[in-house]
Amino acid sequence: MDNKPLILVVEDEKPIRNFICVSLETQGYKVLETQHGKTAISLVTSHNPDIIIMDLGLPDIDGIDVITRIRPVTKATIIVVSARGLDREKVEALDSGADDFLTKPFSVAELLARIRVAFRHMNQANQSEADTPSLFIVGDLKIDFNKRRVLLAEEEIHLTPIEYKLMVLMTKHVGKVLTHKFILNEIWGSYSGNDTQSLRVFMANIRRKVEKEPAQPRYILTEVGVGYRLVDE
Repeated sequence: MDNKPLILVVEDEKPIRNFICVSLETQGYKVLETQHGKTAISLVTSHNPDIIIMDLGLPDIDGIDVITRIRPVTKATIIVVSARGLDREKVEALDSGADDFLTKPFSVAELLARIRVAFRHMNQANQSEADTPSLFIVGDLKIDFNKRRVLLAEEEIHLTPIEYKLMVLMTKHVGKVLTHKFILNEIWGSYSGNDTQSLRVFMANIRRKVEKEPAQPRYILTEVGVGYRLVDE
């Protein structure tokens, strides 16, 4: 029985698609590939890949539309690889259901690292699901881990997959200061000074959703120049 992880590569530029596929196969992954968004949707439903690597500029339909259509029917980690590098474009992809975002040009080493992190998160989630507390509550903020719901004053708020992972990470270390490097390594599996700005964007978006007054946060505190801390009382 073949238990190799299955990765779907959706990329319209053939040289890039071939390079990604060869790199993945060299690492022992099974690979499906297509340049078309509609074909990608069909492959997701028929083959149930573990990870989807998605370009946004596809020849038939936009990658954002593909993500929006497949997110409700798959638990696969969706890693966007795109030349669209503006923060608002990243946020749009993540809000649509993507889990991660790499901006072209990118290194294969970084892509492989992101994939390893994704599989590690999947394994950790499967192994620790029974041991995870069902609820986290501090003040008016509540996280229901079983239902993956986040509520503020009993009103449900929507977090993107990455935002939810960041919240879960902070609840595991509640009360402790988490450095930028620690957070980036845990969530993305890599760290560079440039990544810190992207992390700030994510944290600002989370604050906008969970804080009544984002400029004077109650739950997520910034330790200037160091990182972030989720309060424990």
